[in-house]
Amino acid sequence: MSDSDFNVNPQPPASGISAAVADFFKFSQNHTNFRTEILAGVTTFMTMAYILAVNPAILSNAIFLQEPKDLFGELVIATAISSAIGSIVMALVANYPFALAPGMGLNAYFAFSVVKGLGIDWRVALTAVLIEGLIVIALTLSNIRTFILTAIPESLKHATAAGIGLFLAYIALAGDPATGGAGIIVANPATKTALGNLSQPSTLIAIAGILITSALVARRIKGALLIGILATALLGWILGVTPWPAGIVALPQWPTDLVGQSVLGLSKMMQGNVLDFLAVTFVFLFVDLFDTIGTVAGVGIQAGYIDQNGELPRAKETLLADAIGTTAGAILGTSCVTTYIESASGVAEGGRTGFTSIVVAGFFLLSVFFIPLFSAIPAFATTPALLIVGVLMAGNVRNIRWDDPAESIPCFLTLIMMPLTYSIAEGLAIGFITYPLLKAFQGKTKEVTPAIWVLAGVFLLRFVFMAFQAA
Repeated sequence: MSDSDFNVNPQPPASGISAAVADFFKFSQNHTNFRTEILAGVTTFMTMAYILAVNPAILSNAIFLQEPKDLFGELVIATAISSAIGSIVMALVANYPFALAPGMGLNAYFAFSVVKGLGIDWRVALTAVLIEGLIVIALTLSNIRTFILTAIPESLKHATAAGIGLFLAYIALAGDPATGGAGIIVANPATKTALGNLSQPSTLIAIAGILITSALVARRIKGALLIGILATALLGWILGVTPWPAGIVALPQWPTDLVGQSVLGLSKMMQGNVLDFLAVTFVFLFVDLFDTIGTVAGVGIQAGYIDQNGELPRAKETLLADAIGTTAGAILGTSCVTTYIESASGVAEGGRTGFTSIVVAGFFLLSVFFIPLFSAIPAFATTPALLIVGVLMAGNVRNIRWDDPAESIPCFLTLIMMPLTYSIAEGLAIGFITYPLLKAFQGKTKEVTPAIWVLAGVFLLRFVFMAFQAA
């Protein structure tokens, strides 16, 4: 979908506060307006609002094993506030429509690998997240992160965008029906994955939602993705597949048992296995660093922000917002906050400035009062929107030089390994290693900058470290 698909309706000149806001976020330069930005923000929030239920469920489950206390409500608040902080910083500092929240995958690593697997105290795990966030802030301020982002070859940036699209589609289709997911794709011991049970009501409604949303998109109806989410959820409520909202408003519970625990975990860390702590911190650092870089590059291409030099303007500010979000999240009591690939859904609706992120942040803050209502939207209701965004992002493959094996092979490995490994970082790592090697075999080492070789070496060393750790 091109920028021409997001024609902005003429509006009368704004005045007062609205004019100041429009001027601050550069609405005219970005060919947008309040209606478009608000619609984009609502759409982005709706596609990532599931994190308000999923993140607390994952983290509270692990914490409960060490401390029999129900922290679900507090984790909802920590999730919402940290998401709002990260998104607001992104809006004010970078002026991009990128929304942030505790990252999927990173929260699973926190809960299942660190707390459950290694038996590390959950407070110490939060300390690792806090230190990782501070390190990333330092790397960003020193321009090392920006250096990494700009060092990604143009072809790999397009492959990253397409790979994220496939990853989004895979997440959308592979949800577990038992927990409200679509279940269109399920695990299979013989074939790894297979077509799900089409007799499952949630699966059938998800398919109906895909058809409804696809039809709206095909007709180029403004707000198609958001309408699709609401229509799919409403269908589930009417047919009794998922319960109607039990309520609308509930008083939030301040996370008194979580706030500041990452700082208190410093003393516990010194009493435990310091080497395990350092290894955990490194994994948080690596995954957060490259997941964000991959997401920013991919969504940046989708939104048309990447310039003729293959660089993202205000990259330093963008990455700094992500690092601040992680640090704030650790203090509040949640795992790493990262830029969300679901931001692409808002971009697809025309979001072009940080005001989209402000809208997302506003909804996250309001959500602490409306958790019963938002939690009633089932996971399968977001399947259509995520799938369509995947389609749009996959279109970036047209910009890959498929006639050049040294370009096409690394790009293909990048985009296919993201969904197969369930990690943006892993796909990017494999692409970075193979790209300079194939260029060298081709006799075109002049096309490979020293930065690419350095990053390839870092990725390779990480795989070696992982192999020794697993042995």
